[in-house]
Amino acid sequence: MSGTKKTFNRREFVTATTGAAAAGALGLRGRDGESGEDRHHTSRVVLIRRDDAVDGDGSPNGVALHQMLNQAVAALFEVDDAGVAWRRLFGAADVVGVKSNEWDRLPTPAALEQAIVTELVGAGVDPSMVAVGDRGVRRNEVFRRATALVNIRPMRTHAWSGLGTLLKNLIMFVPRPAEYHGDSCAPLGSIWLLPELEGKVRLNILVMLTPQFHSLGPHSFSRQFVWPYGGLIVSTDPVAADATGARIIQAKRRQHFGDDRPISPPPHHIEIADTRYGLGVSDPEHIDLIRLGWTKDALI
Repeated sequence: MSGTKKTFNRREFVTATTGAAAAGALGLRGRDGESGEDRHHTSRVVLIRRDDAVDGDGSPNGVALHQMLNQAVAALFEVDDAGVAWRRLFGAADVVGVKSNEWDRLPTPAALEQAIVTELVGAGVDPSMVAVGDRGVRRNEVFRRATALVNIRPMRTHAWSGLGTLLKNLIMFVPRPAEYHGDSCAPLGSIWLLPELEGKVRLNILVMLTPQFHSLGPHSFSRQFVWPYGGLIVSTDPVAADATGARIIQAKRRQHFGDDRPISPPPHHIEIADTRYGLGVSDPEHIDLIRLGWTKDALI
């Protein structure tokens, strides 16, 4: 590949690809110190659900997931054709890493990974310039050269951060992840501001097909605490997407346990990513939530 592609910060990227009005609509906030007006943009988040997204044993329906993904991306950019939205996000000059999550108990579905790759190639990205990875991203040449990232993972409760989130999903880009575990992983947002990552994540997809709403200890998993929600949460704003997912998890805990049992430890890294690091919007009052598809037991 020849030439150099400019790396945009989040405000510049959305303004360049969707116009200045969309920069406000998609929720771009600056870090502390920016004007009060800048700190009151809303973030657009799409929640899409289908009752056939997973089958009875939790296996994903690949055709349904690809359709859901495209419908959500089109709604995010307010276009009828998902291809138009993908081409606004990515193009022939890009090298794209798809940062997935391979935790074996609740991994990103391979069908969703493949759907993303298909759409990236359809948007003009050279197939040799696309890679999907998780724990090996620091050694992967495509990720090392990436001009853009897609960030995708399932949401689950987590012993150190309260919730496994989109914000946390970039931790594999740092050489010593344990350095970010203090105070319930409060510093996770700082990873997004590292020079090799800042401004590169263009699309965030929080997988809510069978989320885990409760766990006991590190790496804990029980089918007793997952349920077929059948959803995807899609946004350019990782904070708003995670905040929306957290509300659903907390509502499910309330429904299951019969009381308002807080997530423990508290997933305050989501709010801190907003207030300290300026990565997006955590306040539901400033999140424009677009709901598509199946509405039964949506919990939000």
